[in-house]
Amino acid sequence: MIRLRRPLLLVLLALCFLTGKTNAAGMSEVYVLQAEGAINPVMASYIVNGISEAELHQAAGVIIQLDTPGGLDTSMRDIVQGIVNSTVPVVVYVSPAGARAASAGVFIAMSAHIAAMAPDTTIGAAHPVSIGSSGEVQELSPEMNEKVLNDAVSYIKSLAANRNRNVDWAEKAVRESVSVTEKEALELNVVDIVARDLFDLMTQITGREVTLLNGESIVLQIEGAPLREIPMSTMQRLLFLISDSTVAYILLSVGLLGITLELYNPGSIIPGVAGGVCLILAFYALGTLPVNYAGVALIILAFGLFVAEVFTPSFGLLTAGGVVSLIVGSIILFGGGSSIYQVDTKAIVTVVAIVVISMILLVRAVVRGQRRRPVSGTESLMGATAIVRSLLNPEGTVFVEGEIWNAILKGDEQAEIGEKVIIIGIDGLKLTVEKQRRRIGA
Repeated sequence: MIRLRRPLLLVLLALCFLTGKTNAAGMSEVYVLQAEGAINPVMASYIVNGISEAELHQAAGVIIQLDTPGGLDTSMRDIVQGIVNSTVPVVVYVSPAGARAASAGVFIAMSAHIAAMAPDTTIGAAHPVSIGSSGEVQELSPEMNEKVLNDAVSYIKSLAANRNRNVDWAEKAVRESVSVTEKEALELNVVDIVARDLFDLMTQITGREVTLLNGESIVLQIEGAPLREIPMSTMQRLLFLISDSTVAYILLSVGLLGITLELYNPGSIIPGVAGGVCLILAFYALGTLPVNYAGVALIILAFGLFVAEVFTPSFGLLTAGGVVSLIVGSIILFGGGSSIYQVDTKAIVTVVAIVVISMILLVRAVVRGQRRRPVSGTESLMGATAIVRSLLNPEGTVFVEGEIWNAILKGDEQAEIGEKVIIIGIDGLKLTVEKQRRRIGA
């Protein structure tokens, strides 16, 4: 019994030591998420998954460092739902200095259990744009626009009221696109805290009481708690990168260019494979953006015209039409959405220039290839010089490219052995030749 009790006692002492060590550390970790950039499905998935992981590990809280120009309504609502339904306190911290919480970012900040801002940051300008649930640009009637606006106003007023924040200002942020600095936001009760950095934030919110959706009240005790940063995974970073409007436009253009190169030169493989991969990534990105599908159609039409130029003697008209189609399609690709989704003008100019130069070079190469004399087969003998082996009067034999051919001399003359003649025709296994004429003055 003594032998059994001693190991058991050691195990219990070890457990007590570990437990005491954990308690001595103070508390659980605080999860930190970085929400920098447009609010899209990738960002929403990252934040919602980060909150779920914090709930799973019973974290002391979640801090979302927010810097966004806005984004998609559906993605914003996914994030808000994740925050509102969280079983751990969620702090939205507009940071670092110079950051902003605009458009969809205002709704996210309003939904937080605690909203905070760093110095030299702004919040506001939450007027909705007409973007559908799948990201496509929508042209709405005045009545429908009013419905969308009223829905957004009701939503943000509900969020502000539930967190005891300034409901009137929240409505103005949506209806009038007002925006305020961090000092003004604190005075207007838009946010709860202005903090220099994460450590200052954790010090200020320690001791504050927050109420979760289930009615449970929690007094935050997180000053000095260990921070655990949860970055995006490699795949999330890749998908978030290609979800940028300019990157999506470049991927679409490069993909179509690669497919076009493959059609010009079948079997080259690399352009076709690279183009296919870029197109798949581009279509994924376009599915997360407020795209104008008329712009996509015009860009695809442009490359179709470039391909048709090779097979149709249009004397450059198809290429000119393709250039115009490409430029117009590039401009209107995201033309109806928010300004944050506009393609960089420099990117449009660069892509159009590269595509046009590539098409010109390709068409010239194809034309030269069509005009080039064949280098194999009987067709390659046309225009070649042959040496007479037996008297051509008018029939005889000639020697050309290591072979003896039967030949017939055009005209009433004859050609002596050793004389040079020019091949001007081929009829089966018989060549038609003419005598080589000397140039005057030669």
